[in-house]
Amino acid sequence: MEHYAAPAGLTSVRVRYSVITLVILLFALTNVPWQLDDYDQAKQAYTSWEMVGQGHWLYQHTPNEGVATKPPLVGWISAALFEFTRWWEGAWRVPSFLAALTILSLLAREGTVAYGATAGVIALSAFGLNLLSPRLATLVRTDLPLALVTFLVGLQIWQKIRSGERWTSRDRMIAFLCLTIAMMIKGPIIYAFILPGLIAYQVLRRKSGAPNAWSGWWPWIVSLAIFLAWVIGGIVRQTGFYESVVIREFAGRFSETIHRPQPLYFYLPHLLHKFAPWSVLMIALVVVFWRKCDRPRIPMQPATLWLVCWSLGGLLLMSVIPSKRVDRIFPVVPPLCLLLGAQVAAAENAEWSRRNLRRWLTAALIFAGLFTGGYALGKVVSGFRENRDALVRFARDVCREVSNQHWQYGVVGGPEEGMLLYLRRDHFLPEEVAIEKWRKGQLDALVVRNEPRRWLELLPDAKVQLVSEKSSSVPQYSLFVRERQVRKTALDIRHAAGTLRTAFP
Repeated sequence: MEHYAAPAGLTSVRVRYSVITLVILLFALTNVPWQLDDYDQAKQAYTSWEMVGQGHWLYQHTPNEGVATKPPLVGWISAALFEFTRWWEGAWRVPSFLAALTILSLLAREGTVAYGATAGVIALSAFGLNLLSPRLATLVRTDLPLALVTFLVGLQIWQKIRSGERWTSRDRMIAFLCLTIAMMIKGPIIYAFILPGLIAYQVLRRKSGAPNAWSGWWPWIVSLAIFLAWVIGGIVRQTGFYESVVIREFAGRFSETIHRPQPLYFYLPHLLHKFAPWSVLMIALVVVFWRKCDRPRIPMQPATLWLVCWSLGGLLLMSVIPSKRVDRIFPVVPPLCLLLGAQVAAAENAEWSRRNLRRWLTAALIFAGLFTGGYALGKVVSGFRENRDALVRFARDVCREVSNQHWQYGVVGGPEEGMLLYLRRDHFLPEEVAIEKWRKGQLDALVVRNEPRRWLELLPDAKVQLVSEKSSSVPQYSLFVRERQVRKTALDIRHAAGTLRTAFP
């Protein structure tokens, strides 16, 4: 494809690397201070913790002893990272962060090769400078790994369409591996993002004789068979797996009784807002092309047709499913970024748009940087102001205290599932079990929700040692220790001080 000479300002090395640097900073910092108390992060983090600590590599649980509903692949990656780094916080967050950087790199490279330097800069900017990508980039979730593999599958199809080459055995094997990885990240949800667009493209291409996008049946069927083997194993081996995974997690998504349903249009306004200003720019380019183009009936390029089918097909099918949440639509964002690059390339080659295009793109890029940067800064400032990581810091103090005193300790479970991981415990203690262990002298310290009067009545000879700071997002927790342990510690300190005075009068 021939490209109009790109605006020097947008394609300069300084602008390109400034955008990349800003995006990486936003990816790394938007969720600071790190914690596990929202978006089910504790559930995902606990899978790898259970793998390493208890050897449960195929089927895991939630911190509150429920059945983990996601396949284990991302947990395997986190467990492997921990073995190398011995740093759990990084091992949990690096998979999403690296997935985000990989998508960013692919968009920059493929957008530049296919559509020119300007389109490449806009495509990577659209992916990095929105309200979804920075937020998900370091969350302990499977959304970004799934988005990466889904993008690889769709990108392979796009490359085959652009080149017009036939599918080879090697191509099918790559498709099979990507589909299998996606299945072991989040199940067959990848079908919802790829197959509707693929079917639409295959129907529409017959009118123009566009290249075939279908890889054949076996990569799709065999990858699904591997996932079903994992499901069948879970049904046979894990109590409650069928009800939690098959009925509630999968079939329940199509029901309006198990999960809270959302209206059909739920995703569209959220996507317009969270993908702004790029969503507005895409709509504006479509409208202007329709009004200004002298040849409105010109056939769409097959690769561009696939990007349209891919993006809209996933959006439409996910909109039909009653159970909805904003982050679930994220895998449509990368193909939208590539589609925006195709729009920019088409506008560069249109005589009527050359005067205004540079101003539009520059304004969109500046607005996106300020909009996304302001959002990220607001998240960080509010996180520290609201003490969003209060339980993280409290647990760090508890671990330091019990380690120094060599105390046996436990934690009573609650809705804050991250407490189990902050305190590096394998299981929550039921309240009755914790009280019994305390009375038998099997616990020296106990972490519970901050209800001092109640717990002082339930725990003989107990004293409040530490209390977490107040936070608007999580309740306070307390560390109870035995009075005699506190007195013994004080006596040990005085004895040590006396020994030092004797030794060094």
